[in-house]
Amino acid sequence: MTPEEIARQQIDEKLTQAGWLVQDRKEFDRFAGIGVACREFVMEDGTEADYLLFVDGKAAGVIEAKKAGIVLSGIENQSKGYSCHLPAYVKHYQLPLPYIYESNGSEIFFTDLRDPHPVARPVFHFHQPGTLKESLDKGPSLRARLQNLPVLQRGSLRECQFTAIQNLEKSLALGKPRSLIQLATGAGKTYTACNFTYRLLKHAKAKRILFLVDRNNLGRQTYKEFQNFRPSDDNRPFTDLYTVQHLQTNTINPDTEVVITTIQRLYSMLKGEAEFNEINEEMSAYEAPALSKVQVDYNPAIPPEFFDFIITDECHRSIYGLWRQVLEYFDAFLIGLTATPSKQTLGYFNQNLVAEYPYERSVADNVNVGYDIFRIKTAISDKGGKVEAGYTIPKIDKRTRHKIYETLDEDLVYNPNQLDRSVVSLNQIRTVLQAYKQNLFTTLFPEREPTWVPKTLIFAKDDNHAENIVRIAREVFEQGNDFCKKITYNVSGVKPEELIKEFRTSPQFRIAVTVDMIATGTDIKPLEVIIFMRDVHSELYYEQMKGRGVRTIPISDLKAVTPNAICKSKFILIDAVGVTESQKSVPPPLERKKGVPFKTLLEQVGLGKKDDETLSSVAARLAALDRALEDKPQEKAKVQQISGFTLQELANNLLDATDADKQAAQTPAEQEATRERAIRPFANPVLRDFCLNTAKNSYLYIDDISPDEVLSFTPVSDNAGEILADLQAFIETHKDELAALSIIYHRSYGKQRLNYEGIKELSDALVSNAPSLSVPVLWGAFMKVNPGKVAKVKSPDKMLTNVIQVIRFALHQDSELKPFDTVATQRYNLWLGRMKKRGLLFTAEQTSWLNEIRDYIISNASISSADLQQDPVLSDKGGLLKARQVFAGLDLLHLLTDLSTTLLGADNEIGE
Repeated sequence: MTPEEIARQQIDEKLTQAGWLVQDRKEFDRFAGIGVACREFVMEDGTEADYLLFVDGKAAGVIEAKKAGIVLSGIENQSKGYSCHLPAYVKHYQLPLPYIYESNGSEIFFTDLRDPHPVARPVFHFHQPGTLKESLDKGPSLRARLQNLPVLQRGSLRECQFTAIQNLEKSLALGKPRSLIQLATGAGKTYTACNFTYRLLKHAKAKRILFLVDRNNLGRQTYKEFQNFRPSDDNRPFTDLYTVQHLQTNTINPDTEVVITTIQRLYSMLKGEAEFNEINEEMSAYEAPALSKVQVDYNPAIPPEFFDFIITDECHRSIYGLWRQVLEYFDAFLIGLTATPSKQTLGYFNQNLVAEYPYERSVADNVNVGYDIFRIKTAISDKGGKVEAGYTIPKIDKRTRHKIYETLDEDLVYNPNQLDRSVVSLNQIRTVLQAYKQNLFTTLFPEREPTWVPKTLIFAKDDNHAENIVRIAREVFEQGNDFCKKITYNVSGVKPEELIKEFRTSPQFRIAVTVDMIATGTDIKPLEVIIFMRDVHSELYYEQMKGRGVRTIPISDLKAVTPNAICKSKFILIDAVGVTESQKSVPPPLERKKGVPFKTLLEQVGLGKKDDETLSSVAARLAALDRALEDKPQEKAKVQQISGFTLQELANNLLDATDADKQAAQTPAEQEATRERAIRPFANPVLRDFCLNTAKNSYLYIDDISPDEVLSFTPVSDNAGEILADLQAFIETHKDELAALSIIYHRSYGKQRLNYEGIKELSDALVSNAPSLSVPVLWGAFMKVNPGKVAKVKSPDKMLTNVIQVIRFALHQDSELKPFDTVATQRYNLWLGRMKKRGLLFTAEQTSWLNEIRDYIISNASISSADLQQDPVLSDKGGLLKARQVFAGLDLLHLLTDLSTTLLGADNEIGE
């Protein structure tokens, strides 16, 4: 068969699968079915349309067929020409015909000429004729209807929710296929989704909307949100107005307008499976093993046009791997909801971030509470353990829990990574929980009577680990079964959602232990303590887990489950495994000067101090004070009378002054003016005294301090000195073992060459020695100890060569710690100036090469003539041979060496 014949055969098959009757001209009968595709139909101008589509007896569209392998973009004009030249006697819906397709058999592009700005888009399959008929009967296309939505009324919406919906609707009106909304955990993502879902159904006449969740538990939570939601213009519950179905089986009610499910079940349905085990939906996509292959084929029962909109709620991993094929099967607008966007998130949504409301802002607005981090270290969790040969110890079958005993014939030595995976140290678990208990009403909540343990969530490594934690927690706190329970998939006799509800509402249930059942999305407002007894390597997953503690709660509701509570002004994160030190970007707490009296901070700001840490800490204290005055509106009003601002506005103004993104758009003078405006109200001693006295009267302090038996129970912010001491010890121990470290330490740049492999070895060795020696943690430690000498960098680990900067600063070889690309670029510009003074003027081509060489050195620390040939970018420019031609008359090797040493700042150190 020829390529043309192969393409036509594939097109015929796909049309037939979608319910079209494919006919030749001689056998054409436009009433043979609801959808008829006539081959090679003669148009009025004598040309032949490859396929003319008839819907319910009337012409509705054309298909332009191309041979296999032909690129489809750019042939839309040819297709549109056919749609404009229909013979006058042929019945039709409108001219030009509204539906245009181009296909080469494997690809299909579709344009709806009724759209305000018609543009071809790829679709998985041809639409079914019934779908096209339904759309025609509605009149204007969906994209046209999206341009005529009524003005959104603010009503009870928070400002961040109002802005998100407004911007989303603007994005949809522009026809953008993917939109991303970032709202901090607790800011009401689902409530926002309920609002715009209602508007899309009512005003845009959307046919059906899919709401994808990470786990089945979150599906149940989402369904309840829709049940409780009442639109501002109709007091009836949403579920009385529209049919909402949370899928428990693989059957969708044909009358359903909102479908809630997981992507796992959706894939099962697309495959045509009659049943799907619900247990497969209980594991988060962060935890679920990646599939080796996802094959998506056309399913006429759930065609690509089945949904008009798809909402993905925190389905990060679900949509970036092989699962993305499931989403891209559908011809639907994609709306993402997230609290923690990553580069992959932004990339997948075409960088169309329509709303941004980060966690720090939500704390200042009293939407969420801030947090403090405490680190617990034990000998075993830090160094591992050893059981000597000859001891008899129990062994437990993980699957059956059957216990047997074994006498060791050799030493059992285990490292921290094996802890609770292959070896269980019951005393390690006991030590951590005892440390928590001993510090609970002294260090963590000193203002509370030592009666009710705050609602506490512990993250365990696996189900067996969770089992041990539950048993030991009951022992340490001397409480019964109701005090501490496990919430995982392997709890018999009760559904996990019932346990979650009990934890949320029962005063007796104080500590919950989970693996990942409550890790994402689950709303437990009274939760005040999160303990990590497992490490997490995904930054997004860690942020989601941490987000379980940020929710605010009315004082009366909190006291109903925790009677000794005063208010929830923060939550506590306890790190027992180094999760806050492992290599991932972790935003610092808003409160960065814990331990500095509020009076001191207020006085410093009043006198004009305006560094980031001070302003951020004052903002955190003001936000906490605002929460504490929740039931005292008269006190809140006095702040505004004194200063002209509410506590929330004062906090937000301080945050604006420290916001790196906002500062980037300002000149230095504007930045200074913003800071001055933010601190100006605190020059008033009346405001300072009022805030201080009000804060003192908001808490009941009890002098009931018990001795702390665990020396390593410390706030993370206080560990900077210890971390830097560990770095110095590492340097002294390995200065002659690691090549890159040796070169930097001895400043032997002229004798040896720093290269990518060497600095990678150094970076890996630091982290292997201790997670706290990763570049981001070290950078943060230096910033705490030397704030005026360390540049503020969001992710210093993104550039491997920053490890050079860290080591040089630690050795006092550099007076300031700045990113390598910043200082290298400055040195490069100075080098160009020196060359110019020497009479060496580079041509435009030479400068282009030098810029690429500079970028290579910034990423790799140095460059050689071999790198010119091996690096893809430089090789594409012609490699070593071209470089020799471009720099003819110059010593290329000397040039490369000179530039490498200059960018390293080593040109003045060679020979020392």
